[in-house]
Amino acid sequence: MKFSEQWLREWVNPSITTEELESLLSLSGLEVDGVEKAADDFSGVVVGEILSAEQHPNADKLQVCSVSDGNETFQVVCGASNARAGLKTAFAKVGAVLPGDFKIKKAKLRQVESFGMLCAEDELGISDDHGGIMELATDAPVGADLREYLNLNDTILEVDLTPNRSDCLGIAGLAREVGVLTQTTVTVPEVAAASVSIDETFGIELIDNDACPRYLGRVIKGVNPTATTPLWMVEKLRRSGVRAIDPVVDVTNYVLLELGQPMHAFDLAKLSGGIRVRLAEQGEKLELLDGSEVELNDDTLVIADHEKAVAMAGIMGGEQTKVTEESSDIFLECAFFEPIAIAGRARSYGLHTDSSHRYERGVDFTLQAKAMERATNLLLEIVGGEAGPVTEAVAEDKLPARDDVILRPERLNQILAMAMPAEKVEDILTRLGLELSTEANGAWRAKVPSHRFDISIEEDLIEEVARVYGYDNLPVKSPTMALGIEAQPEAIKPIRLIRQSLAARGYQEAITFSFIEPALSNLFDPVNKPIALANPISADLSVMRTTLIAGLAKTVQYNQNRQQSRVRLFETGQCFIQQGEEMVQDPMLAVIATGSRDPEGWTGQSDAMDFFDLKGDLETLLADSGILDQCRFEPAEHPALHPGQTAKIIRNDNVIGYIGALHPKVQKELGLKSTVYTFELKLSDLQDGVVARFESLSKYPEVRRDLAFIVDETTPVAHLMATIRANAGENLKDLSLFDVYQGKGVEEQRKSVALGLTWQDASRTLNDEEINDLVDQIVSSAQEQFGASLRS
Repeated sequence: MKFSEQWLREWVNPSITTEELESLLSLSGLEVDGVEKAADDFSGVVVGEILSAEQHPNADKLQVCSVSDGNETFQVVCGASNARAGLKTAFAKVGAVLPGDFKIKKAKLRQVESFGMLCAEDELGISDDHGGIMELATDAPVGADLREYLNLNDTILEVDLTPNRSDCLGIAGLAREVGVLTQTTVTVPEVAAASVSIDETFGIELIDNDACPRYLGRVIKGVNPTATTPLWMVEKLRRSGVRAIDPVVDVTNYVLLELGQPMHAFDLAKLSGGIRVRLAEQGEKLELLDGSEVELNDDTLVIADHEKAVAMAGIMGGEQTKVTEESSDIFLECAFFEPIAIAGRARSYGLHTDSSHRYERGVDFTLQAKAMERATNLLLEIVGGEAGPVTEAVAEDKLPARDDVILRPERLNQILAMAMPAEKVEDILTRLGLELSTEANGAWRAKVPSHRFDISIEEDLIEEVARVYGYDNLPVKSPTMALGIEAQPEAIKPIRLIRQSLAARGYQEAITFSFIEPALSNLFDPVNKPIALANPISADLSVMRTTLIAGLAKTVQYNQNRQQSRVRLFETGQCFIQQGEEMVQDPMLAVIATGSRDPEGWTGQSDAMDFFDLKGDLETLLADSGILDQCRFEPAEHPALHPGQTAKIIRNDNVIGYIGALHPKVQKELGLKSTVYTFELKLSDLQDGVVARFESLSKYPEVRRDLAFIVDETTPVAHLMATIRANAGENLKDLSLFDVYQGKGVEEQRKSVALGLTWQDASRTLNDEEINDLVDQIVSSAQEQFGASLRS
């Protein structure tokens, strides 16, 4: 919110500088985002009156004006289209200095001398308006210093308020806050009841009194549509970032900025029957003041007459019933709307207004009568007319109920880490507008004022005391507590070690969005329907991911499009899968890689990586967790992976993930330039390892046998190795695959699988006889299960 320091000091004027005021507000939680001057520095500019304006003899777009400063008359050449006789404007005399250290000198324009300059607002740094020279009020004193006349020696502050402090969205609330912080008396302008001179009223009906429990209206007849907004109001509006439009609208905006109460005025002649506050009918249309037409939803509260909706309640009025220069009778209204009824409605239509900003956060539900009288008095003063009585429709039982809040001294002192004197606490809370009474146990019972929606529990009062007392005045004290060291299960591998292991193998950690575009989700996981976001930040990020691979693949695409051919990435995070009524959020690990096997270098090879490079990295992770022996790989199918180059990862007969190359159609869809390999598995299985245990080294020699089996080419080697382990006895120390061969000497559709078996006993030397028995048993079981034979 922007406000003029001069306007604030009309209400409360503490003996502090602008810099001290800025610091005070920021330290109290009302952060000051910016401070600027009401106008740039300039001097020598006075109020001038144009006595005559004649066409320049040598230029079509210039005029030669006679300008008076009250003492002398000067000839000034001006190119503004609005320069005319009788206009009072900003006159920079010879010798004046404009912003940017621009000095006004005597000049000659197209052979005509000019003694000064008639100025536009942007030339004086007052605003960005360059639609012509400034037009001052007809009663502006000719010859007066412009800075003094417009009170331009002012500062504009912009405060960034948190949503809970809607009470400060007005000069009255800010003044109340500054008064509390500086212990300065606040001078509240008296608002007298407006003079009622006619009996005419306009009916009000609260059809939805839950959303609008209070609505006030007043008829004002015979207003002067040609009246102008006084300069003092125009300047206050301008310095608050609001453009003056016409007197009626300006008054409602002024009351909004002064008291924080949004208001609106309708052209009475354009209303039919009476006001009805109701929910919109689905599909009902309304043309708004900004010229746009919206189709209303049935959860939108509207102000309507007996024929149509005339305003979107708490957001914006309608074009058809707005006050214009032809309006002579108006209906002035203000209301209290339940914040929940307004919250989010403006955004759903792509709107955000000063009214919706306040109503969404909460407006004082007792303020409407005061705002009505204030606005009426200003209108009668500026546009004249006759006011009727105020009509109020109210559902008292629907208005907010404010419960008393109890504050215990011991709790306050505990949180603040100091003993706060009782009289200090009472002074702070009383100045904040709370009514205090003392309980039997010494606690305070506080009655919360209607403008403080953010105070409802004891901690809120403690925060207020600390804030007003000054956070910088509170003692610095670290909390002390005896904390025992929590036992960490040795079998659970920390995720940081998994990340370190992958980083050591040349992978970089990526962090992608948890939400992706629906088409991408369907490309990688057409089986699981993704969960749609209720309020996505964009159409490309509108569903929750069901796999991490989708985001990593897009990251590979991004890198390849920037000439990065070798990419190795991993990510840990949750995937979101709907299973019936429940949403399952499993932590997953995904790895993706493409490009050359080794980094570029004079000793390195340029061979492209393959499936087994990635499988080796995965087996390293499984071995680090101590679960490699519990896992096996089997051929599988996956919608995003290449048929024939995909395997499922099985641990103790449970599928925990998949590994393989991306499906060609996926690569084509994403425009990936080389084969991409990836795996994804449940992070919990990778972390759930085994406890390391000590085994002494055997001093007895190892015995090794190499066996080459001829098996069908479709036989998974993992199955063959599992059978060998089951029949090799308890002394088998190592089983390794060192060769797979197809070709000369091996029948078609068969393959040779060469395995190395190593035995060792911890207590004795193994003899050839028992090793031969084990080999015979292995060969027999392999022949029985797989039709295997030893290669000669």
